[in-house]
Amino acid sequence: MSIFHSLNSSASALTSQRLRMDVISSNMANVDTTRGKLVDGEWQPYRRKSVSFEPKQGQFSNFLNVAMGTRERGAIGNGVTVSKIQEDTETPFKQVFDPTHPDANAEGYVEMPNVDPLRETIDMMSATRSYEANITVLNSNKAMLMKALEIGK
Repeated sequence: MSIFHSLNSSASALTSQRLRMDVISSNMANVDTTRGKLVDGEWQPYRRKSVSFEPKQGQFSNFLNVAMGTRERGAIGNGVTVSKIQEDTETPFKQVFDPTHPDANAEGYVEMPNVDPLRETIDMMSATRSYEANITVLNSNKAMLMKALEIGK
């Protein structure tokens, strides 16, 4: 196992959480965007996006090979990666009555994005806390490596 294994794990977590914060920021920026994507010749409102994570090299076969002794332990659990960024197709668009809006339908309703600012704020707080926790782990690992180097003096 490399001495940099834990630093690499923390770095991958920091990168993944930063991307999650970028997606949340994009959701918040588009909370009022009524023309997000052209579908079948009609503009659809912006759809909320979410990030899914998965472990790097976290397949069962890797764990089995470690248990059987055919692969060293450092080959698994090398951090986290973003598996996909997906649109929220389950939550319906919000209907807002505004007959003066250029995108209003015949009844005067406008389809607004399915972005909930409160939910996005909570997700951003969660991502920020995860990011801060990974920075703490990274700094702890760095301090341990520095102490290990001082032993040789």
